[in-house]
Amino acid sequence: MKKKILALVMAAAMTLGLTACGGGDSSSAGSAASTGSQSAGSASNVSASDFKVGAIYINKKSDTAGYTYAHHTGITKAMEALGMDVDKQLFIVDEVPEDDTQVGAAVDTLVGEGCNIIFGISFGYLNEMEVKAEEYPDVIFSHATGFKSNETNYNNYFGRIYQARYLAGLAAGLKSLETGNNNIGYVSAYDTEYAETCSGINGFTLGVQAVNPEATVYVKELGAWADEVNEYAFAEELINSYGCGIVAQHCDSAQPQLAAEKAGVFGCGYNSDMTADAPKAHLTAPVWNWDVYYKHAIETAMSCESADQFVTAMEGPAYYGGLNEGMVDVSPLSDNCAAGTQDAIDQVKALIGSGEWDVFSGVKLNVTVADGKASVEKVDAPLMTNDGTEIVVAGGTSVEDSVITGSMNYLVEGVKNA
Repeated sequence: MKKKILALVMAAAMTLGLTACGGGDSSSAGSAASTGSQSAGSASNVSASDFKVGAIYINKKSDTAGYTYAHHTGITKAMEALGMDVDKQLFIVDEVPEDDTQVGAAVDTLVGEGCNIIFGISFGYLNEMEVKAEEYPDVIFSHATGFKSNETNYNNYFGRIYQARYLAGLAAGLKSLETGNNNIGYVSAYDTEYAETCSGINGFTLGVQAVNPEATVYVKELGAWADEVNEYAFAEELINSYGCGIVAQHCDSAQPQLAAEKAGVFGCGYNSDMTADAPKAHLTAPVWNWDVYYKHAIETAMSCESADQFVTAMEGPAYYGGLNEGMVDVSPLSDNCAAGTQDAIDQVKALIGSGEWDVFSGVKLNVTVADGKASVEKVDAPLMTNDGTEIVVAGGTSVEDSVITGSMNYLVEGVKNA
């Protein structure tokens, strides 16, 4: 849910440090922000009961599924875990487009409410948040999915969602074997323009092909992070014109899953568990546990003596958590999944967790299921693009994080554009 520039490279090395300056108590729930005359509070010497959290959302805070919903749930869950009063300590400006003027106005509103830390969840907020971080040095700014930061009060955060997409791909691949349909659709906000969408498509496809090497993933590009009308329409097109029996997605709403259910096929959602939206179709979804980051960031901010210590306390300008940190995962499998899916996912999770294997390496997994039990075999094999270019040699180490997050602009074998 962010509007990116082509092939961006992260400005700083990703760090996974979870060490804070100290400790604090806080919690969550959403209260709409209104312009106030109160000046921003310094991050120094603020007790947990007085600490204020601000958030800028791209969609409605009342959403019940999708991107903004996942972030809002993460913030509120984190605040509650820290013992904070969400109604009094969380201030939100929602439905803010990726427009610098409107983002700046939202920041000013939250600063006026006395917020000590402000989270911006959409990629296109990064430039104005950088400006505002300099304008308000006593306030901490934390931006999701971007690459900009400073050395004091402005950082960015994201996660290894491609790992969770691989796991969802396993579920989709096993279902495709069960149904005998090798065509899988994927409604994506963007294609190779942005590393985030590109790495997601690739991670999902590699998971699919680990269990069904004959499968093809057909990608239909929206050209927008959120477009509910076309999210549904493009899913329908993938089903009707390409014969797809499963529809996955990288877009904000559950519309592709609704289209899958109406057509009597299956699907993998994104951002949040969409089984309730499409109970007869949904298999599982790559999901974000944003509370892992939000709890760490809020607790760290409360523990710092001043806002200019925040980036140092976070052990660097960029947070990049994955399955090991609990930052990403897949939602609970629905009853629609094929037998053995949970066992396959559990075994691959263990491989990633041990550090001996990751998705974009020169080692492929062959996953088979018999009598509901999975078998996982590692095989040295090159990582190839769908135009025959070798990216990683057989047995080679995984693609670097800076490529996955910033400059990946190719699609792997098995992907076709719809």
